[in-house]
Order: sequence, then C-alpha cells, then structure tokens
Amino acid sequence: MLLDSDMTIRPLEEKDLPRLWELVYKEEQPEWKKWDAPYYPHAAMPYDRFLPTGLKWVGSDDFWVVEVQGVVRGIVSYYWEHEPSRWLEIGIVLHEGDTWGKGLGTRALKLWIGHLFATLPLVRIGFSTWSGNHRMIRVGEKLGMETEARIRKARYYEGMYYDSIRMGMLKEEWEQAEFNRI
Repeated sequence: MLLDSDMTIRPLEEKDLPRLWELVYKEEQPEWKKWDAPYYPHAAMPYDRFLPTGLKWVGSDDFWVVEVQGVVRGIVSYYWEHEPSRWLEIGIVLHEGDTWGKGLGTRALKLWIGHLFATLPLVRIGFSTWSGNHRMIRVGEKLGMETEARIRKARYYEGMYYDSIRMGMLKEEWEQAEFNRI
C-alpha cells in the first residue's frame, strides 16, 4: 500500500470487485472510455460474467486500485511489452469525470512509478496513449517523461486520424526529478 495525502494505491482486494465492476463494466458507453483507447471496443457485462476476470486481479502485483478518501476511483497497472528485455509499460484509468483535472492521475502515477522502480529490475518505464488524450500526455510531462515516439495517424476514431504517442523515462531521470528530492 502506498499513500499520498488522501490517496492510496494498493493491491486489489475481493471486496473491491463490486465497485470496480460498477466503474468499468456496468455501463455500455462510460465517459472514461472516450479517453482510454476509444478506438478499441468496450462492452458492458453483468457482474457474474465479470467475476472470474476480477478474481484474477485480486492480490496481483500488476493491477492496483486507486482510492481517494477511502473510495475506489480507478486503477493503475503495468504489463510487460517484452519481459526478457525488461520493457515495462504502465497504465492508469480514473473512471469518473469529476476526478479528472485535479492532479489525481499525476499523484497516482508518481506513487506507482516510484514503487515499480523500487521493486522491479527496471531502467525504463513508459506508457502509450493517443494524441487525443491531452490529459494523459500532460501527466507524462509533469512526471518528467519524454515523448519517445509519435506514430503518425495510427489511430482512427470518429472519422479522424490521431497519432499514437509513446512516453517514457529512465530510472536515473526519475531519481533526479525535482519532486523526488523534496
């Protein structure tokens, strides 16, 4: 469990599953999906169909919940792009629009990145997003990440082409970041 003021990120517990289902799978077209890879399909599902997947996330190292004032508001995650070369990518979703634009994503990813650099044999962490997700790009910039790749017009959404953006940082850059020296 990692704390920052009124925020906690921690491994998912079984008691979190109803709330996580409500945030992710209850609605057919949730607001968060307009920003989180909207070019991939999303489908609502009943709780009983979600449960086997949700139970696999309980206690996992790569999928944690973000709590604000004791209420689950989203998730942080990681996956191996290529584990033998230690290429790890991270993700975050805050599922409720009223949590956006308040710095919560930056705070949660700061905790998550610090945890991953401290516990895994990594020299780099990154994420991918699309050029339509300005908030996610801004979070990366605030954390000191660099735009490492821009794949032009790789995402087609609602009649328009968008770039795929890859951002990342090296462990030594993280350790030297101003906010880590406070």
